[in-house]
Amino acid sequence: MSAQGRSYRYVGPVDLRSAVRPGDSGRRVRSAADFDDWIVERSAAELVEPFTFVVDVGGALLLAPRRSEHVACAGGGLVLSAGEIGFMREAARWIVSEISNQSTGYCPDVTSWSAVAHALDRIGLGRPSGFTHEVTFRRCPDCQEHNIVREDDFVCVFCDSALPAAWNVDPAA
Repeated sequence: MSAQGRSYRYVGPVDLRSAVRPGDSGRRVRSAADFDDWIVERSAAELVEPFTFVVDVGGALLLAPRRSEHVACAGGGLVLSAGEIGFMREAARWIVSEISNQSTGYCPDVTSWSAVAHALDRIGLGRPSGFTHEVTFRRCPDCQEHNIVREDDFVCVFCDSALPAAWNVDPAA
């Protein structure tokens, strides 16, 4: 565990991880100037949808187009969080309008918010107090399938077994 929380390995399909090549990754944003350089390159059409993001183990925010795989955005590496993020202009500055931990490749726990908050604060972006859409991931202890828990129903959608209350997606973590 890092000072900012647990790190997450990629747990998604092997073929997506295998497709990541050296140099693949999202745009690293560590400062307000980095963000300003990145956002000015975005089209109005791009800004309508959220972007793929990860927070790398160094605490940097990496951004990529929405349909990018999180593992590619992370360059295949470990992350402190991953999900989707949207931005909008408010009072002459950019803010985070929506953000989730929706990443079926990394399946980060909702507790990964602290790493995201730290990265956004370092950049100076206005942000919500937590994920605007939280996703709860669990691995079924019986069939080993990854699940998204909906409406606090901790039951495996594949085999009807009970899912644990605590995050358990990566058996090596």
